[in-house]
Amino acid sequence: MAKLTKAQAKQHAEACKILEKDVLTWDDKYFVLENWQESANHVNSSAGAFFTPPGLARDFAIEGEGRRIIDLCAGIGGLSFAIDNCWRYDQDHQPDITCVEINPNYIAVGKKILPHARWIQASVFDLPADIGHFDRAISNPPFGAIKHDGQAPRYTGKDFEYKVMDIASDIADFGAFIIPQMSAPFQYSGMRYYQERATEKHNRFMEQTKIRMEIGCSIDTAYYRDAWHGVAPLCEIVVIDFEEVRQARMEKSHRPKNPFVFAADRHEPPSTESTTQTNNKKQLTLF
Repeated sequence: MAKLTKAQAKQHAEACKILEKDVLTWDDKYFVLENWQESANHVNSSAGAFFTPPGLARDFAIEGEGRRIIDLCAGIGGLSFAIDNCWRYDQDHQPDITCVEINPNYIAVGKKILPHARWIQASVFDLPADIGHFDRAISNPPFGAIKHDGQAPRYTGKDFEYKVMDIASDIADFGAFIIPQMSAPFQYSGMRYYQERATEKHNRFMEQTKIRMEIGCSIDTAYYRDAWHGVAPLCEIVVIDFEEVRQARMEKSHRPKNPFVFAADRHEPPSTESTTQTNNKKQLTLF
C-alpha cells in the first residue's frame, strides 16, 4: 500500500463517504474517479493496477464508439464512465457496456460509478463462456510482466498488455487500448513529432497474433502524465481492427506450408504405363 499525503488521504476519505450513498450524482461520481485512491488498501505495484486519469479517459472516449462495448481490466470503470457520459443526454444511443474486473473491491466502487453496466468479477484469462461478442473492446490493462494465472490464445511473451489484446481479438471487432509507449510500434506522446519505432518484442507479438496497432486519433497522453496516482507512465493510445486481424489469421491457416511449392509441382506422379513408354523412347534413341 502506498503512503498517501495528508491531502490525498483527506480526499480519499471524502470519496469513501460519498460511496456510502445508495445513488451517486454525476458530481459525486467524478469526485470519486479523481480522488478514490486505488493504492490506499491494495499493493498496486505488484498488480500493475493504476486507474486512468479522468482527463485522459475523456480524451480516450473518442475511440469508444460502439453499441456493445467490453472493458477488460476495468478497475472502477473510469474508461467506461467517460464513454457512457458521451451519451448522457441521449439514452436511446447509450452503449451496452460490460466491465470485467478481478478485484471485488474495485467492482463495488465501479457499480456505484456505472450501475447500469454489466459487471463481471473474473480474470481476463477466464472469461465466461457466454461472454458474447462486442463491437469494441477497450482497456487500460496492467503494464509489463505482471504475475498471473492463465495464458493468452497465441501470444507467448510476458507483457500483460499484449495478452489482453490477444484475448480481445477473439471477442470484439475493434479495439482501443492504453499501453506503455515502449510496447507501441510508434512514438507520439511527449514527442515533437510522430515517429514509427517497432521494437523486437512488438514484431514478435505481431508475428504470433497478426495484430497490427495504429495510432488512432493522435492523443498526446503526456499531457496527463502527472495525473496518475503514484506513477507517471508515458503511454500511447492504440487502435486495432480485429476483423482484419482474424482475416489475416484465416489466410495464414490456408496457406501451404512451403510457399515455394506451386500447383504445377503438386501433380500426381505419372502412371506405370506412361513411365514405360518414356523409357522405351529413351531406348530407341540410344540404338
